[in-house]
Amino acid sequence: MDTTRPFIQAIQAAYPDFVVQSATFLPDGQYNDVLLVNDDTIFRFPRYAGGLEQLALETKILTAVQPHLPLPVPYPTFIQFANPVVGQAFMGYKRIPGEPLYPAAFAQIADQAVLAAQLAEFLEALHGVPIHNLVGEPLPVSDTREEWLEVYGRIQTKLFPYMRLDACKSVAHHFESVLDDPAQYQFAPVLRHGDFGTGNLLHNPATQQMSGVIDFGFAVLGDPAFDVAGLLTYGEPFVQQIAQHYPAIADFWPRVHFYKGTFALLEALFGIEHGDEEAFQSGLADYV
Repeated sequence: MDTTRPFIQAIQAAYPDFVVQSATFLPDGQYNDVLLVNDDTIFRFPRYAGGLEQLALETKILTAVQPHLPLPVPYPTFIQFANPVVGQAFMGYKRIPGEPLYPAAFAQIADQAVLAAQLAEFLEALHGVPIHNLVGEPLPVSDTREEWLEVYGRIQTKLFPYMRLDACKSVAHHFESVLDDPAQYQFAPVLRHGDFGTGNLLHNPATQQMSGVIDFGFAVLGDPAFDVAGLLTYGEPFVQQIAQHYPAIADFWPRVHFYKGTFALLEALFGIEHGDEEAFQSGLADYV
């Protein structure tokens, strides 16, 4: 059975002149079905009703930020939200050349300082985008103390029963040391990517430089530290190199480490709340 057919039909219903010669699924998203069409165009279809508005907002943000960023990001050229139904609504864009900067690929980079400068320039530009003037609607605000208190409560209720006692105590200290410190929440919200991790950072293996950034599905107003935390996968010395070009990072180092310590728990929380056993097990692996 060709499982791509319903998605192709949705694309051609909206764009009847668009010829589909090939289509394959990409194993890219927890929240979207991702289709590579004709080897050069990416289509993203939300899997959940709650993702429809999210993808529509992402499309507006991506359209607005194009002139402000120093690296390529997806440019929405195929848009269908007139029929806001799962399996019918989508956004499509020309594929950005490059390979994900997974840790193994990062280890092969001879001059990591060049990457550090490129990523610093990108993040500083993204966090400085005057998004209020570019998108004609209020953006959601994330990374607030209230939001993290609510997340912490869900972790206690849904994940603690599966975790070792010492792991529960460690997680409690991790959250409460930040949530009980009002000074940590004095930041001004900026436009942040929200999933600035290895799979969404593209590089050119031949030039060993960055070639683009993808998947802005979690882009909202929030804490710039959240994006920097995603880069700790490459090690703290590399992030310190980035901070040399983006000095404001020094002001929010404690929150960078806080967010990094929540990522696995957020994956497990997603797993238990959406019936994704693999995500649940993977996220909790170090806590059981």
